[in-house]
Amino acid sequence: MRLFKKKRTIELFNPVNGNVVALSSVHDEVFASGAIGTGFGIFPSNGDIYSPTEATVTAIFPTKHAISLVTKNGIEILIHIGIDTVELNGEGFEILVDIDDKVDKSTLLAKVDLNYLKMQNKKTDIMVIFTNLNDEKLSLDLGENLAMKKIGTIE
Repeated sequence: MRLFKKKRTIELFNPVNGNVVALSSVHDEVFASGAIGTGFGIFPSNGDIYSPTEATVTAIFPTKHAISLVTKNGIEILIHIGIDTVELNGEGFEILVDIDDKVDKSTLLAKVDLNYLKMQNKKTDIMVIFTNLNDEKLSLDLGENLAMKKIGTIE
């Protein structure tokens, strides 16, 4: 429970070079609707995926298309790479971290072959979803940004 913990601002960094967009702009209805959680999307210009904040890796999907993180104060983050990329069974993805690794904005989590995804007719949208925000407020700067650049906060 986070009731008695001090509120702490979490700084968010762009996990990949590209255009940071509102979650409602991604090409997947479930993510765009917010059904899985609050967050944002990125239309990437390269395939190097970094951590969006200080956290611990809690899960790596066997198909390598998604990574889960948790911050020190319990915010759960899902990084989902591409649309319908689970169907690729890990092809085109290289995961560079392990479960329980401590990560920050300079930690390269994964390398993704965006051209391979496109050749397989998969959208390359990257979704960063906060699955358990309650009263916390997500603030973001949308638009073209480089990886590791501060783009927002959760307060």
